[in-house]
Amino acid sequence: MVCTFFGHGNAPKEIIPVLKKAIIKLIEENAVDTFYVGNHGHFDFYAENILKELSEIYPHINYSVVLAYLPREIEKEGFYKDFSNTVYPEGIEKSPLKYAILKRNDWMLNRADYVITYVKTVIGGAAQFKEKAEKKKKVVIEISQK
Repeated sequence: MVCTFFGHGNAPKEIIPVLKKAIIKLIEENAVDTFYVGNHGHFDFYAENILKELSEIYPHINYSVVLAYLPREIEKEGFYKDFSNTVYPEGIEKSPLKYAILKRNDWMLNRADYVITYVKTVIGGAAQFKEKAEKKKKVVIEISQK
């Protein structure tokens, strides 16, 4: 089973325990073993860090950070980003940059059985993809406390 994530880039760090609990529940109760996460904003950053931590506790799970476009700089003044757990979906390189995130999100959504969302407003990409997930009859787990 596969899970992906859509949430606001400005998500507060207070959601981390709720997000972690939702991921653990999917692993333990729903046999989710594959996770796809983006790489834009706080929500994605929190999800990636939780998955990295949980992959040591649950060695059977896999997660990939799905890139919307290739990074321009890998090393910058001592900073190095580990790209070993990344996926760059085929065909995205042909998309204009302003549409690349949408194409990447569609790629993740089409592969998911479950979608964890953090949506506080009805505008923006997170809300748009939560709605798409519901229309595609994905199991949507909303973690915001509205």
